[in-house]
Amino acid sequence: MRESEQVPRSPARPIEQKKGNTMYEGFEIIDFHAHFPTQNAWFTDMGDTMKNYTSKVSPERLKLIREKGAPYGEHWRRMWGFPKPEKPDEHPGDREQARRWVEELDKYGIRAIGFVTGGGNEHLSEICSWYPDRFVGFVHHSPFVPNAVERLERGVKEFGLRGYKLLAPLIEEPIEHPDAFPVWEKCAELGIPVLIHFGIQGSSGGIAWHENINPLKLHNVAKYFPEVDFVVPHFGCAWERETLQLCWSCPNVSVDTSGSLQWIRWVPGNLTVKYLFRKYYETIGPSRIIFGSDSSWFPRGFAYRYLQDQVRDCLDLNFPDEHIQMIFAGNAARLLKIAL
Repeated sequence: MRESEQVPRSPARPIEQKKGNTMYEGFEIIDFHAHFPTQNAWFTDMGDTMKNYTSKVSPERLKLIREKGAPYGEHWRRMWGFPKPEKPDEHPGDREQARRWVEELDKYGIRAIGFVTGGGNEHLSEICSWYPDRFVGFVHHSPFVPNAVERLERGVKEFGLRGYKLLAPLIEEPIEHPDAFPVWEKCAELGIPVLIHFGIQGSSGGIAWHENINPLKLHNVAKYFPEVDFVVPHFGCAWERETLQLCWSCPNVSVDTSGSLQWIRWVPGNLTVKYLFRKYYETIGPSRIIFGSDSSWFPRGFAYRYLQDQVRDCLDLNFPDEHIQMIFAGNAARLLKIAL
């Protein structure tokens, strides 16, 4: 159901734009990767992995896994000092949620934000239309659903969405299957970036093994469509070696820095976020590293801590200011066609 068809739970209050407040430590900031916390289901038509799992194993066992994994998620929340997410019945409605998000962008000096999911293509496009100078939306449906190409084209040309987002471990079909090639061809024609999540999926108790878990599954697709800009989020999400090899082989693949990157706690060694910045900077360079926060729920809102920590790491590594500016806004502006 579109927002315009819903009975609003609370009226959206007008937002006062704060002129000149779109900088952080002298840098323009664009958040390439966030999720709009809609009152609808966030991922519509993304894939059948969880549906198939539930049908085979039972909802009760899925619930048991999530209950046993919940303490790890709570431990992560306490590590960062984040407030607990609002409950579904506390959601204020999407118009108010959008207003709150603009308030966050103004508060923290964020030029614009990319919402990679938001309740379906049409619904997210409506949300972005409320604040078109601040919100950028992504098409987000599986390349294997019926009429995937037509839906992609409509999402971009009619709805004004500017990228394509997939969660590969939620898609049952092999991501490199030729049946999806018409979708990649359409992405090339439309000139939009393609953000595909690989690696561990979800919070604790989520997916750690799947047909599409490995970023190298993108290898042949990226080779066949070198004009498409593919982005692997979260520095590869526990598959950093494979992501680096993919980037070496396919110069049209970039990475984003989004999220708390807590996966580094679940791999061997003493990996740090600073190490990831240094390793990717030394190999693929600053033009292929894109800042994202993976922010979504309230009352946390924009995950400011991630921005602070990542800018500090880049400054500590003595990256030139012009390269830091590329990472934290320039590359996203180029891919999403945002004027700086």
